[in-house]
Amino acid sequence: MTQPTLVFLHALGASARAWDLVRGHLPDHACLALDLPGFGDRAGRGYADVATMADDVAEAIRAHRLTACVLVGHSMGGKVASVVAARAAAGELGLAGVLGIVLVAASPPAPEPIADERRAQMIGWPAAGEIGRADAETFVDANTAVPLPVPLRERAIADTRRSSREAWLGWLERGSREDWRPRAASIPLPALIVAGAEDGDLGEAAQRRLNLPHYPHAEVHAVADAAHLIPYEQPAALAALIAGHVAAVRDRALPDRFVRLLDSDRVSRRTRAAMLDRTRPVSDAEAGWSDPQLRSVAALVAQVLPDQGHDRALARRVGVAVHGPGDGWRFADLPPDPDAWARGLATLDALSGGFAALSSPDQAAWLHRIDAGEAGIADDARYLSPTQMRLWFQDARAEIARQWIAAPGAMAAIGYDGFAVGGDGPRQQGFTRTAADDIEHWQHAAEPTA
Repeated sequence: MTQPTLVFLHALGASARAWDLVRGHLPDHACLALDLPGFGDRAGRGYADVATMADDVAEAIRAHRLTACVLVGHSMGGKVASVVAARAAAGELGLAGVLGIVLVAASPPAPEPIADERRAQMIGWPAAGEIGRADAETFVDANTAVPLPVPLRERAIADTRRSSREAWLGWLERGSREDWRPRAASIPLPALIVAGAEDGDLGEAAQRRLNLPHYPHAEVHAVADAAHLIPYEQPAALAALIAGHVAAVRDRALPDRFVRLLDSDRVSRRTRAAMLDRTRPVSDAEAGWSDPQLRSVAALVAQVLPDQGHDRALARRVGVAVHGPGDGWRFADLPPDPDAWARGLATLDALSGGFAALSSPDQAAWLHRIDAGEAGIADDARYLSPTQMRLWFQDARAEIARQWIAAPGAMAAIGYDGFAVGGDGPRQQGFTRTAADDIEHWQHAAEPTA
């Protein structure tokens, strides 16, 4: 698996080099720090709205052919990162490798809360064409808990001053006010939301109110002794949080070749989004299991698919299928799936005295008896009869196997590429060679991203 690349997006009035200290504490991580249009070495690009900045970041990910990456966005860059993350989750071509996101004192998808008086003051700073030294000092000092060491302060001031007038005014007057909530309503990527303990408008309370609702799989951390310029103020603490988040998401990375095929024009956006959704975490609430039920289903997984062990992630995904709309099919002698599974698990526990607590051989022995139609509890609506238990266990085996093979990681492991039969263009490529062992050229090497 590929070690994820960290893609860093800076704040208003900053540049890629604002991440230098953080990157220095991440020597084992590949990093790509970008200057957004209108800032840093790209100040000459002038103003770019949020969509254009997101296009710019997406194009950089495609240009570098990143098959595994984590977005890290600070302040203004956080809003852009959320838009890119939403586009990745929706299956946009070339973004299948986006595994997670870190938001650092991030501007939210909603209009950013900036006091009118302060917004007007900042809009007035470049009236003469560029931001003056005194105003840049005010900007930097107002966003730190304590004054930065002189070299860092000078670097931050210099970046503020070299921001283009168009980009500075464009963000304050328009970009920060854009409302992306409808298009970034719920982003399923694992997220780390970081706030400075002494930040004002975008501190922990604001992050919980404005960013957290968009991420169903998120954690929020407040960094002590920091205000808004966390990458300068507490780079080591921030780097440690980022490294922890990467460690938590990197196991979801898929092999390079598989991602390149998934990101090719042989795969439709809808298919890509559906497959990527299967790589993302499912919460206990989404699964619909109680904790005892989850333990029992995980134990079942370990018996049906021994190589997977007690895989709670797969058990949760089975729960989503069981408690969802279903596939429209069930054994006539069984109740609907949610009830059948609840009663089947209850019967399993009642028969065995607690299925999940048994040794693996004892669990296998009970399942063999159930499969033979020898174990069940008849004439009790809380449980399933021996005949029903046999049918339920057949269905349980099928559902566990179906959810496992539906995961892109399993498809990659067995070399399955049957999903790559046609993208969103007018031509549906399909297969042209259908004889046994007659492999097509694209099956040897994934087509490049369009």
